Amino acid sequence: MHDAAGGCILLVKIEKNTAASAPIRSSGSIGADIRALRRSRGWTLSDLAEQLDRSVGWLSQVERGQSEPALADIRGVAALFDLPVSFFFSQSPDTAEAAYVVRGDSRRTMSDEGKGLVESLLSPDLGGAFEIVHSVFEAGARCPEPFVRPTEEAGYVIEGSLTLIIDGERFILKQGDSFRFAGETISWVNEGEVPAVLIWVIAPPVY
Repeated sequence: MHDAAGGCILLVKIEKNTAASAPIRSSGSIGADIRALRRSRGWTLSDLAEQLDRSVGWLSQVERGQSEPALADIRGVAALFDLPVSFFFSQSPDTAEAAYVVRGDSRRTMSDEGKGLVESLLSPDLGGAFEIVHSVFEAGARCPEPFVRPTEEAGYVIEGSLTLIIDGERFILKQGDSFRFAGETISWVNEGEVPAVLIWVIAPPVY
């Protein structure tokens, strides 16, 4: 995983035509995600508006779902938070369940082929107290550098094995193992011959 603040939680790559072909989510959902992303960095409305070269009033309306951002605006937000534009596009779920359920074919996927890591957001949105991520670490994948952040995190290994380094101590996690850490310096590497599949929970959300 790559922390947008400088660790290894999430860096992403997308196909050029993704945004053109995928249905956009509602302006309210996009606005809520932008607000959650902004707060995860500790930024004010003014901080983010300045980086987007937009007014505070416009950004406030977008976050409250009162204004719909243009595709160029979405691209700007995605680039700023190291997210793919496709993060803001998805299958259109039934509105009655969208706030509670994420269907397997509607996950918002983030990937970095260069690091052998593919991640999908399992939470309906980024507005809660925590987020749940489905992570696949390819054989040989490793975190480029250790990272630390003010979060509490936990995970469970579904398949394969992953070596987790916490404050310099190595732990080899195998199928069925779980972990938790909070505020320590973290790194990871998949030293196995098969992909490692994990469920990763992060509080508060960092994406």
